[in-house]
Amino acid sequence: MFKGELLAPAGDAECFMSALTFGADAIYLAGKQFGMRSAPSNFDFDTLRTSIRKAHEKNVKVYVTCNTLPRNDEIDRIPAFLEEVADCGADALIIADLGVMNLAARYAPKVERHVSTQAGVVNYQTAQFLYDMGASRVVLARELSLEDIAGIRAKTDPHLELEVFVHGSMCVSFSGRCLISSYLVGRDANRGDCAQPCRWKYHLYEEHREGQYFPVMEEDGGTYLYNSRDLCMIEHIDDILKAGVKSLKIEGRAKAAYYVAVTTNAYRHALDDYYRDPEHWVLAPWIKEELDKVSHREYNTGFFYGTEPGQNTKDGGYIRQYEVVAVCDDYKDGIAYLTQRNRFFAGDTLDILPPDGIPFTVTVTSMFNEAGESIEAAPHAMQKLTVPTATPIPAGSLLRKKRG
Repeated sequence: MFKGELLAPAGDAECFMSALTFGADAIYLAGKQFGMRSAPSNFDFDTLRTSIRKAHEKNVKVYVTCNTLPRNDEIDRIPAFLEEVADCGADALIIADLGVMNLAARYAPKVERHVSTQAGVVNYQTAQFLYDMGASRVVLARELSLEDIAGIRAKTDPHLELEVFVHGSMCVSFSGRCLISSYLVGRDANRGDCAQPCRWKYHLYEEHREGQYFPVMEEDGGTYLYNSRDLCMIEHIDDILKAGVKSLKIEGRAKAAYYVAVTTNAYRHALDDYYRDPEHWVLAPWIKEELDKVSHREYNTGFFYGTEPGQNTKDGGYIRQYEVVAVCDDYKDGIAYLTQRNRFFAGDTLDILPPDGIPFTVTVTSMFNEAGESIEAAPHAMQKLTVPTATPIPAGSLLRKKRG
């Protein structure tokens, strides 16, 4: 049995290290141009080169997005970008545009070409054609069922790799090709600058009744016409792999390092547990619980089982049950050395996510500031603290608290 690849997102260097620490097989990210997420800080070429070197030292691959739909005034800048990405040592380019595919073959011939989900591949003929053009992998459209995916796998060259999204935000538009943001606020989603108007609350306005707004109610919270639920396939990775998928992709290049750490860790453990005993695999409850500890909308299984994600009609925001309150810098002689991220108190029981990924809890019986003074609360961002605890907290651990 081939082993599926766990592909994690990175919007910046901190997210990259989270993906690397918590078990990604490959990491996808963007340079400063031509990526479908403009909000993250992304990677300049020096940072990209350093990050790729760190990843390769751990036998982890790095894929660079070049998946916008460039216009005439942009396409002339693509060759230099491709050459620089290749020089940095990237393992693959993620591409949506056929013209860019052609340029990549000329200007980065040793870098694999992956076809982005933005290309909207939904059948085996298109997948095979792209393979014949030189693509080593196709990121399939999110609108496919497992039956559809298995059909593509059965009728394409076995060397063509298939990749699907298994976790994260979903878009109301087909495979992310959306004009709503551009139309409403002038921010082009197809150039990575989506304002996410699909998450906004809407109402009717009658032209002769100025200032009177008429809600079109779906729930008491208001009217959310386009607000899709989030995807979560953690309980169904066996079905994903049996359909012939090579790469399991986590959405989230605009998400924080904490999100990357938790989701990567959860899917890493789920995959490893599956491969230990595929015939009797059952998801460990703690793994599913971990995914409730990151900000998310209501979870669903997307289109994989022939249905559709449906809307989150309650609100346009996230479910946030936990927050990171500190990061462990070191632990020695029964003392944890912490850097604060959010306020917490002596007496709190904190949930710890260590780099080995198995969570546990520690109760803070006392804490001290940098001057060695006993304190009851840690209210200052980035404050240095020491916390005595008989339970070792490994360096790099994330300390979390359930929101009250």
